[in-house]
Amino acid sequence: MKKIIALLLLMGALITGCSQQQARQPLNRTSGTFMKESIERNKKLVANEESQIDSIIKSDPKIKYIASAKGYWYHYDIENTTDTITPKRGDVAYFDYEIKDIKGNIIYSETELRPQVYYVDKQNIMMGLRDGIKLMNEGEKVTFLFPSHMGFGYHGDNNKIGTNEPLICTVTLNDIKTEQEVKQN
Repeated sequence: MKKIIALLLLMGALITGCSQQQARQPLNRTSGTFMKESIERNKKLVANEESQIDSIIKSDPKIKYIASAKGYWYHYDIENTTDTITPKRGDVAYFDYEIKDIKGNIIYSETELRPQVYYVDKQNIMMGLRDGIKLMNEGEKVTFLFPSHMGFGYHGDNNKIGTNEPLICTVTLNDIKTEQEVKQN
């Protein structure tokens, strides 16, 4: 009986102690100026990149670019209109690609980057490619125009791709297999 009373008293003390705690106030209060400046800087950056991409799109009116819902543009170099299967989570995509800067200079050639094996939505690759590959059918070759936030963003790739660099990526989707098929081989 004494144990039960002691336990009840302990629980009561814990409940009372916890209910009387006050939230701590921040030591520093900022006016939000840094955030406002950062937002304005990012808006200017995005507008500049979109202007560069728009000039590429307008430079050759014969090429029909498609605007994606994610904020990048693409066109088909080779389109496969007979297949309807696109890579999805649980698939493995085999592809080749090259990366160019916005002026068309090769940063990474296809031979430098080949071969690519991507476990769809399970590996960390460039955000634009992660989404763009899922739009492709086997055998297609697509050129993507990625603003920097869909590429390597603020950090670049710590090698050849600089800070906030929009990119042109040409991707060839060679094969799509299920993870099950890959494990069996």
